[in-house]
Amino acid sequence: MRVLHLLLVVLFLVLQGAAGQEVFPRLDNSCLIQNGRCVPGICRHPYYWIGDCSNGYSCCRRGWSR
Repeated sequence: MRVLHLLLVVLFLVLQGAAGQEVFPRLDNSCLIQNGRCVPGICRHPYYWIGDCSNGYSCCRRGWSR
C-alpha cells in the first residue's frame, strides 16, 4: 500500500512538471513575417539563423538551394 502512495506521488510530480511545457511550440509572428520558423537550440543546415523568437528559440530560415 505504501508503494502505491509513492507511485502516485511520483506520477503527480512528473505530470506537474510536464504541464508547463508546450508540446508544439507556437510560431512567433516576427519570425513568420521573415519566412522563418522557431526551433529550439541552434539552426542546422540547410537553415540559417535570422533572429530570436519570443520564447527563447532561434528563428531560422531555409538557405538558398541550387
